[in-house]
Amino acid sequence: LMAESRNVEGVKHVFIASGVRYDLAETSPEYVEALARHHVGGQLSVAPEHVSPRVLEKMKKPGIESYERFQHLFACKSEDAGKEQYDIPYFISGHPGSTLEDMVDLAIWLKESGRRPRQVQDFIPTPMSVAACMYFTGIDPLKMEPVFVAKGLKEKRLQKALILYWNPEHWADVREALQLAGREELIGRGPGCLVPAESPGERERLQRQGKL
Repeated sequence: LMAESRNVEGVKHVFIASGVRYDLAETSPEYVEALARHHVGGQLSVAPEHVSPRVLEKMKKPGIESYERFQHLFACKSEDAGKEQYDIPYFISGHPGSTLEDMVDLAIWLKESGRRPRQVQDFIPTPMSVAACMYFTGIDPLKMEPVFVAKGLKEKRLQKALILYWNPEHWADVREALQLAGREELIGRGPGCLVPAESPGERERLQRQGKL
């Protein structure tokens, strides 16, 4: 279909900006080559959404390794086509099954892979979806087992802050989330840390903004 669309009279470009099933795309290098060469206008949004296996299982999504393979393949095919193109990953916080510990794992993966995402969505239940059922009942209807659900505004804010660990505006929330998750070793200036310890200047700024 992509090849057919390129040959329609009067059509100069057909761009795909999102919606690619990367778990299927990675099985077809020919598809990814055509996508990179003809149908991406510089950026391609994809939705790995999380890295935690237990959260991805609730999302009915493949492991993060599938996204990593697609990312590598897309980068190689873009280079072969002589194009500077990027995949833009999309992540979600507060999905049923996602705890602070899971979000810490996501934040660590983001830092280790050098990513600072700006596309962050806090989970919103969609009517008639399995995820919405889990959100409102606290039960996985496919397994009939309890599922953790973050519903309080504070915990949802802390989960989202972990994805934005790199942004100083969220450092206070990230520290609190790490403390609650028992991961205080990730606070500091070491290479494996997510956020620095609070500085006097940061505290003064937060006090001026009325956030303390």
